[in-house]
Amino acid sequence: MYKLLFVSSLFLFSGTLKAQTDDSIIIRKIADEILMNGNAYENLRVLTKEVGGRLSGSPGMYKAEAWGQKILKDMGAEKVWLQECKVPHWVRGGKDEAYYVGADGKPVQLDILALGNSVGTGAKGITAPVILINSKEELEKRNIEVKGKIVFYNYHFNPRFVETFRSYGDAVVYRVFGASWAAKYGALAMITRSMSDAVDNNNPHTGALEYMDSFPKIPAAAVGLWDADKLAKAIGENKELKVFLRTNAKMLPDTIGHNIIGEIAGSEFPDEYITVGGHLDSWDPAEGASDDGTGCVHAIEVLRALKAIGYKPRHTIRFVLFANEENGLRGGTKYAEEAKEKNEKHLFALESDAGGFTPRAFTIGLPADKLDRIRKNWIPLLETYGVYKFDEGGGGADVSPLSELLNTTVSELEPDSQRYFEYHHARNDVFANVNKRELEMGAVCMTALIYLVDKYEFQ
Repeated sequence: MYKLLFVSSLFLFSGTLKAQTDDSIIIRKIADEILMNGNAYENLRVLTKEVGGRLSGSPGMYKAEAWGQKILKDMGAEKVWLQECKVPHWVRGGKDEAYYVGADGKPVQLDILALGNSVGTGAKGITAPVILINSKEELEKRNIEVKGKIVFYNYHFNPRFVETFRSYGDAVVYRVFGASWAAKYGALAMITRSMSDAVDNNNPHTGALEYMDSFPKIPAAAVGLWDADKLAKAIGENKELKVFLRTNAKMLPDTIGHNIIGEIAGSEFPDEYITVGGHLDSWDPAEGASDDGTGCVHAIEVLRALKAIGYKPRHTIRFVLFANEENGLRGGTKYAEEAKEKNEKHLFALESDAGGFTPRAFTIGLPADKLDRIRKNWIPLLETYGVYKFDEGGGGADVSPLSELLNTTVSELEPDSQRYFEYHHARNDVFANVNKRELEMGAVCMTALIYLVDKYEFQ
């Protein structure tokens, strides 16, 4: 009996070893194709330099949609279509301006950007005393001091988090909800320290806020880190300090946008879907290179590489350039809602929305037993190319509605995060700050994961 068990175990082991060897050969083929013949970097150059910023509702959005249709066809999609959705149309409306008067009587300019979805101050601007608030707890303790003032949140990124997305998640509530928190107690406007850990520049970082219906909508802006420190020091020296703030932002009626979708039909399960994508929109100050041009060209390169090596997927694979992630999530929501209406079976959805830096991991929403199994079987295949772990958790924002509405397993590429928030939502999010080799390695790992999921699902 023991001999039979040994022979049986040996047979299973040899079968597993052969499968891993076969998979490693395919993944090596994928890597060679992308690293030797890749188009991702050139596609990103065109998107950033020839299309540029792509905020929802802007002319750049429509230019990007046309680019997306063409590039998916050029890279080998068998079918390409537009999926219509309503998107918000927020406009900055002109240059944002802020300053205070220094001890020498001269104005000290502050580098600011109005926050997305915020209202403007009006042409005359606002001049009011400014109150320094370092935390939500301090706001609550000093709430009676807020009325008639501009609240300045000076909440710093926590440097103790090794994973900088944790620092962002900890701080971003001040950008998202800080205006309404301040308006609750009668503030006239809000300025927040930028959601960044950059030390070598003063670029302000914009991003979306959300107004709470219970409180007035007040103007809101982000200030660069150097100027945040400067303003905090000035308030410390002069408790009566006033700030002038002028923004021209306004929200126009919703307009029409589109998800751009390409598809390769499955050979065995054409009615079962695997999705890979990034979001096509970006904030207006820059080119939207790392957020999320890199994610779009990652997804497109998965398509190109699979076609180039002659891979025939078992399941239908969709490549989606999502609309309106930045200030509404309308594209990801529409994609999931329509999938549910059509009773589609979506097995897996992978997103890249954390930059084009060196790949380190994937998040993936699986039960512990399945997660342990793919760690054991797939990490040996991927670690050569940079991915050394699968983390618990879901996927990116655009694929999360698939998880919520269809219980789809969702995932996100996790590149090295240390530089991402130097560029996120700021004017230096440009093509020059993306490394070609790092970008390509992310595409290698994403393509390899799509191949493995298509072959094995999560068995």
